[in-house]
Amino acid sequence: MEESILAAQPTALVSLDTPEFVHPAAHRIPVNNYPAQMQPIPPSRMFLIRDALKAYKEKYGTQAVTYDASQGDGGASLPGVPTHILQKALEIQLEHGSAYDQPWGTVRFRKSAAEKYWGLQPASGWTTENIVFVQGGRDGLQKAYAAMIALGQGRVGDALVVSRVPWISYNWGPYAAGLNVLLAPGIPSEGWRFTPESIRECATYAAQEGRQIAGLIITSPDNPTGRTIPLDEQILLARTALEAGYPFVLFDWIYHWVTDQGPSDINIILQAFSPEDREKLIFLDGLTKSLGASNIRSAHLLAGKEVVKYITSQASHGVIPTFFSQAVAIAAYEEGFAKAAASIIGPCSESRKMLRERLQRENIRHITGDGYYAFIDCTDYINAGREKLDYLTDSEGLLKHLGENHGLAVVPGVYFSQAGANWIRFSYALPPEVTAGALDRLFEGLNALV
Repeated sequence: MEESILAAQPTALVSLDTPEFVHPAAHRIPVNNYPAQMQPIPPSRMFLIRDALKAYKEKYGTQAVTYDASQGDGGASLPGVPTHILQKALEIQLEHGSAYDQPWGTVRFRKSAAEKYWGLQPASGWTTENIVFVQGGRDGLQKAYAAMIALGQGRVGDALVVSRVPWISYNWGPYAAGLNVLLAPGIPSEGWRFTPESIRECATYAAQEGRQIAGLIITSPDNPTGRTIPLDEQILLARTALEAGYPFVLFDWIYHWVTDQGPSDINIILQAFSPEDREKLIFLDGLTKSLGASNIRSAHLLAGKEVVKYITSQASHGVIPTFFSQAVAIAAYEEGFAKAAASIIGPCSESRKMLRERLQRENIRHITGDGYYAFIDCTDYINAGREKLDYLTDSEGLLKHLGENHGLAVVPGVYFSQAGANWIRFSYALPPEVTAGALDRLFEGLNALV
């Protein structure tokens, strides 16, 4: 009996006394020392913001009023997820149980997202199977980068194109995944916006460096500038990228509900492309900003079938998303998202109106669109204050001045890129009365430098 069992087994290629690779030689990863040559990825410098406000309280007393206009967290600065949504999510969780789910999430989440949230139309060509749940926006982005590498050019070291002044994590997240981040041409008078010419120029520049393009990220509303890109412009940019040989375009729409004109219609984008080109589009959205659900870690990607298949396969050996974060989204989507997110959208809208009026009245150059942020040019104030404060070399010095002397926290534009070195990101994800107080402190601090 034992001999027959052994005879039925495939002939071993390697002795059991010899080490054996799992993967065949043709599919083994080539030895490459690029990780040893990488620049160390820096931790967040948000501690400097906390230190500046701490210094202010040490100077003026622990009860001194401070304003934090650095926040990108509606769960901290605004009411966050409504209690009844969390309670409903708990009921859904209890009903669902605690067994493993699929790496792409659950059928109920996909159905809720496709029908209640996005309203996917048959003409879009996409269905529930084009949706994969991820454990927050950063998890979604890292999975998207991996898919871009594997399904696009099939190699590390190529370029991911972002705006000239990108979100901090766009500088480092793709880099950790093996992509070199390429800042597109752009000028401040146009909000460092992408143009068809700048997208084509990036492809030419990368080729001169012996690299190809892995993808393009379009963020609207933008972080840090707040600039909102109309859908027809997003379509033009994406089409230009695909025609220039970009294998993927990722639309980061994490802020698109926090706008004056309402959320973006994904059907318009999808129906503007052929079925073949739709497979090259990836969309990121979630609850982090629009519902103030930062620590819920609830986001999802919509993408072509091959991208979803790849991400699902990888997630089955990596991060399988939790159900409770899906349950929060389901509860919000089934209630009607505009109603569920009103406690975030409303205060931001009121603060945005106040902010625009004040910045225009002060005659200071700025960029405002939608989302959470305004980007403000403080060049004249930094130049004027350098004789008074030797540390005032760029907007990081301005953070120190505003925080320590005026109890206001902002994010220095130099943290995003050198193109924004004299700018600051001002968050208005705050109640309107707090935004008003923060603006008073801002101009009190700036005028003290003149």
